[in-house]
Amino acid sequence: MDPSRGQRDERDRTQRMGLVSQPGGRSVRGDLPPVPGRPPVPPTTPRWETGTDQQSGLHGLRWDETATDVRHQDDRYDDDRYDDDRYEHDGHEDDRYADDRYEDDGAGDRRPRDPLWQIAVRGVGQLLVTAGLVVMLFVFYEVYVTDFLNDRTQNQLSDQIREQWDAAPSTDPAADQVAPPVGAPVAVVRVPRLGEDYEKVVLEGTDEDELSQGPGHYVGSAMPGQQGNFALAGHRVGKGSPFLDVDTLLPGDPIVVETASSWYVYRVLGTPGTTDYGVDANGVPGQQIVTPDRVDVINPVPGGTADGAPAGAYLTLTTCHPKYSARQRLIVHAVLDGGPISKAEAPDGPPALQEG
Repeated sequence: MDPSRGQRDERDRTQRMGLVSQPGGRSVRGDLPPVPGRPPVPPTTPRWETGTDQQSGLHGLRWDETATDVRHQDDRYDDDRYDDDRYEHDGHEDDRYADDRYEDDGAGDRRPRDPLWQIAVRGVGQLLVTAGLVVMLFVFYEVYVTDFLNDRTQNQLSDQIREQWDAAPSTDPAADQVAPPVGAPVAVVRVPRLGEDYEKVVLEGTDEDELSQGPGHYVGSAMPGQQGNFALAGHRVGKGSPFLDVDTLLPGDPIVVETASSWYVYRVLGTPGTTDYGVDANGVPGQQIVTPDRVDVINPVPGGTADGAPAGAYLTLTTCHPKYSARQRLIVHAVLDGGPISKAEAPDGPPALQEG
């Protein structure tokens, strides 16, 4: 047999199989021919290549670490099925869960949406909680914040009225019986039963502008020490709460009124030393609770007619009742005890201020 012919046959066979002859009689796979029905395989650098081991000096095949695996570059893995508009990938989910019936629970999971009635109930509950908080804040403001602000207002009013008295000192009690303009200070009221430091400046008028600053004097009622009814109104809770504890006043307790020239002492009607408020000769009790429409309590004779003649010198305190409510009115009546006491004779006030 012709040796050269055998070598040619072997070379032809390896070429048909896609093998490349290597020194030493071994072959490695080269570029494969295309296969019908399959995408062509791109040419790659074979992983085995000839070379010489630098350490051992052996000549042969060695592994090519830089070669890439054709399987990972095969176009068969770039399938258009995964580009379908019905799907999208964010790394965790697909659009099959992008349904209005589902919602994200915040942890990457999907759960069914709550029914509309449950959402509505939650909304109403949150609204009620919010409304409750608003009411609580309003009550806190009305009870505590306005009291704090009123303390500062009363301090300013006290400075104002004393500056007026110092600028135009008076010794004539008759001058105290001239009503000032609405909103101006009238007098200072002290009630020992309500505390040694209880001192409130009274303004002319009983609108909210005046009552938000302190007790107000009913326009048209008697002035301090004058025959008739020196009638005052004040908030029981909030705006300084000047009449918060007037229900604790007992028969015989003094209410001292200071004016530019004099001190006037009124005492709560009733039997002193007891809780019997009783009634005086004119039928006026020391304390009563009435409905808001009973405006006759500030008449010249409390409970009498508006145009009736005065039959004594009264002082009347009016406020809301019970506390935190305007459903009724708490009324305290007192009567003048003696005449005016000159401030020149008693600059620090009458002895009644030490009672209580």
